[in-house]
Amino acid sequence: MQTISKSKLKAQMLRIFRELESSGEELIVTDRRRPVLRILPIARKKTVEEAFGAIQGGVIYHEDINLPTTDEWADA
Repeated sequence: MQTISKSKLKAQMLRIFRELESSGEELIVTDRRRPVLRILPIARKKTVEEAFGAIQGGVIYHEDINLPTTDEWADA
């Protein structure tokens, strides 16, 4: 996490934004040494393969998952 004053941010904003975009880091902006803003890049969404690739093929279905579960609710 980086910290920068408002005045320095104003003078170098485009360069700093490009750095944050590529690094993925967040930036704290200060005003008279007091934190006032937090700037962070928007996280890119993961693909289905990235999110669930580690468990792909590891789930075993013993029954048809589309069948109703009325037997489970009959005793309620």
